Amino acid sequence: MKRKPVDITVIIVNWNTKALLLECLAQVSRTLDGLAHEIFVVDNASKDGSGPAVRQHYPGVHLIANAQNRGYAAACNQALKRMNGRYALLLNTDALPRKGAIKHLVEFMEANPVAGMACGQLLYPDGSLQNSVAPFPSWVTLVTNEVLMRTLFPRRYPGKRRTSGGAVEVDSCIGACMIVRKAAMDAVGLLDERYFFFFEETDWALRMRRRGWKVFFVPQAEVIHRQGQSVGPGVESRKLFYRSRYAYFKKWYPRGVAMIYPLIFMRLMGNTLLTALGVALTLGLAPELRRRLGVYLNLVAWHLKGCPHPSSITG
Repeated sequence: MKRKPVDITVIIVNWNTKALLLECLAQVSRTLDGLAHEIFVVDNASKDGSGPAVRQHYPGVHLIANAQNRGYAAACNQALKRMNGRYALLLNTDALPRKGAIKHLVEFMEANPVAGMACGQLLYPDGSLQNSVAPFPSWVTLVTNEVLMRTLFPRRYPGKRRTSGGAVEVDSCIGACMIVRKAAMDAVGLLDERYFFFFEETDWALRMRRRGWKVFFVPQAEVIHRQGQSVGPGVESRKLFYRSRYAYFKKWYPRGVAMIYPLIFMRLMGNTLLTALGVALTLGLAPELRRRLGVYLNLVAWHLKGCPHPSSITG
C-alpha cells in the first residue's frame, strides 16, 4: 500500500511539562488546516506522567520515550530521522500557533524554494511582541550591549520592534516555533548534538546560510510563546545557555576560543556588581533585584567550578 504524502512533520520535545504539552497538542490539532501531517512527541525522561498522558489522549501521535534527558537537539534528531514530511515544524511545548500560522509557514516555504528555515512572530500571552529572530553571535555581540546594537544597526541586529509588511530575510530564528525544509536538512545535516539546549537552531541556520539556503521571518504566522516554561525558569536554564554559547564560539571561532571565557565572565561580573549596587541603593527592598543578584552570584560560583553540566536538568 502506497504511503500517503505528508506535508509537514510536527516535532515537540518535552521535559516535565505535561500540562503545556497537552495544551500544545490540542492547539496544533486545531491549527493544521487540513495539511497532511504526522506528529512526534519526544519525551526526555519526564517524571510527571507526560508519556502516559500522550498515549491516553493522543494515541495517533508518535511517542518516543527516552530513558534519560538527552537534551533538545539529540531528542529532536530522533524524530527528524523518522520524519516523512517535506517540512518539519519544530515546536516547544510553551508555544501555541495561532489559527493559520502553520499554513502561512508552509505556503511561504512552498513559494520560496531557496528558504531552508522560517519562523513566525512570537507573541507574549497578552499579545505584545516578543523577539522572534536573532543575529549570529560574534565578537561584536559578545562585547557590546544588544539593545545598543539593535538601536544603532536595526537592519543588522533586528529586535522585536522591527515591523514589516511581509517576510524578511534574517540570520536565524528563535527556536520556539520554526519550519525547516527536509531538502535543506539533507544538505547540511541534522541538529548539532553538542548543544544540550539553546543555540542549536542558530548553529543550524548558520550552516544552512553557508550552503546557500536562506532563513526568513514571516510575521503573518503568529505564535503565542510563554517564554522559558518549556525548559524551566531560574538559574539552571541560564547555565545551559552559557554552556551552549561557549560551545558555539568554540566551534565557529576556534582561534579566539581562549578569550571567550574571560570576556563572558567579565560581563557576568559586571552585571553582578551593578545589581549588587542596585540592591545596596534600595536597601534590599526590591525583590526583583535581590532575585537577580542571587542568580548572578550562583552563575559566578558555577563558572568558578568550571561550568559543570547541571545535574538537575539531566536527571
